[in-house]
Amino acid sequence: MRKAQEEVRKVIGDKGFVYEDDVKQLPYLKAVVKETMRLQPTAPLLIPRETTKECYIGGYEIPAKTVVYVNAWAIGRDPEAWENPYEFDPDRFLGSSIDLQGNDFELIPFGAGRRICPGIFMGIATVELSLSNLLYKFDWEMPGGMKREDIDVDHLLPGLVMRMRDALCLVPKAIL
Repeated sequence: MRKAQEEVRKVIGDKGFVYEDDVKQLPYLKAVVKETMRLQPTAPLLIPRETTKECYIGGYEIPAKTVVYVNAWAIGRDPEAWENPYEFDPDRFLGSSIDLQGNDFELIPFGAGRRICPGIFMGIATVELSLSNLLYKFDWEMPGGMKREDIDVDHLLPGLVMRMRDALCLVPKAIL
């Protein structure tokens, strides 16, 4: 958080607000968003698809007319695709060409191909702009007596979207 916050504050300076055009100058913040979507995709299972013809994937026969689910949550934790897959490490995306736009199948929180989520660009822009302004305007602390180890990131499953079992509570401190 501190690293992303320092980047935002350094790039934005005294402007008072982060605008959409400013976000392209924030590579670390973009890496944080990618890493968050890798580990916590909003929809862990992408919209199901039906096969049009028989095919073979990984040695398995998939008959025609089979409903197939893509597990974006598991893909984001695949040790064959990611080094230290359970570790939150935004630095893995610095200098990397991996994007969120469905071009890299190891990171597909919005799906891929012709049926990619139509709201992808609005969703990414909203998250990046909101997060950058929250980091720019506030310092964030845990409630009194709480430690980093107390944060529980377990999820309630199953569901259409990912939800944490326990709410994350942070205290914003406005900067002057």
